[in-house]
Amino acid sequence: MKNEEQRMKNNLLSERLTYNGDNGTHTHVHLICYSAEHCDEIVCQDFDKIASLTAPDDKLWIRVHGLKDTEYIRNLCTYFNINFLMMQDILNVDHPSKIEKNGDFNFVVTRIFHDDTAIAIRLIQGNNVVLTFTEGEARFFDDAAKALENNVLKIRTRSSDYLFSVLFNEVVSSYVSQAIEIGDQLDDLETELLAATTSYNIRMQLQLLRKRYMEIKRTVVPLKDQYSRIVHPDSELINETNRPFFNDVNDHLLNAVQLTEGYRETLSSLMDLYISNSDMRMNYIMKRLTIVSTIFIPLTFLVGVWGMNFKFMPELDWKYGYLMAWGIMLAAGLASFLILRSRKWQ
Repeated sequence: MKNEEQRMKNNLLSERLTYNGDNGTHTHVHLICYSAEHCDEIVCQDFDKIASLTAPDDKLWIRVHGLKDTEYIRNLCTYFNINFLMMQDILNVDHPSKIEKNGDFNFVVTRIFHDDTAIAIRLIQGNNVVLTFTEGEARFFDDAAKALENNVLKIRTRSSDYLFSVLFNEVVSSYVSQAIEIGDQLDDLETELLAATTSYNIRMQLQLLRKRYMEIKRTVVPLKDQYSRIVHPDSELINETNRPFFNDVNDHLLNAVQLTEGYRETLSSLMDLYISNSDMRMNYIMKRLTIVSTIFIPLTFLVGVWGMNFKFMPELDWKYGYLMAWGIMLAAGLASFLILRSRKWQ
């Protein structure tokens, strides 16, 4: 409860930066400086030395892993003139997804999903610099780093906004993959439900898939709604030659949204089907119990008659009274069984 109260405090009344996640990864940074001629990766903890480590024409990609050291994050952001509100959004791992142009930067707040765990991701693009903040020791952008090293599609000759589009596209592609995976699992569950194999395990799977669906939807939909903030025609941070790549990112984002929106009806239908199967199973059980009870009704009646405490009951003193009682009860039970079966248990 104390942590919740801290999160609800007015963030404009304090200069203190707080990381509200629980990932204990030590904050460390990889500096990738590149140009058309070279690509070098440097582990750099002192950012006052960046100017001496890089050439004036180099473009920079700052990869930050771990958000635990808030003072280090503050110093890094201050070096690049990133304002205090952006710093807070970087460290607030519960912040809803958003895209915005903040001053001289394009800023993306989002998360990725790995093994059903949400990992906060922040992307910042400025003039000749891209910063990525990852909550843990996630190697999510390693493919992009290899592309820089190998100069795939001449990536090192392009401006920093192209790298920004590549990184953002990698995030969006992970959403598409997650949505497709959810769709495949929903298809498998539908097959099981249509086979009437209702079980507790299926209900748990439906609940987990619904949770994953809601997480992806809450992440993707705001990005789609706000994407135009960074790609509008007047944006000085987007090079016209790279605009088609941002349009491609937008296509993938729309695809992710369409997939997740389509699964809403599927999830609802599967939940209805599960409930229907459960009701049918319960009705079947109740029907069998009713049949058994119906067969035993005449037997219960006979037992009740012979259990009455009357002094004179001739069959009680008869030599074959016991056998007669068994015979009558078996005949009554068999008759009830045959009658119900002839009526197809209706």
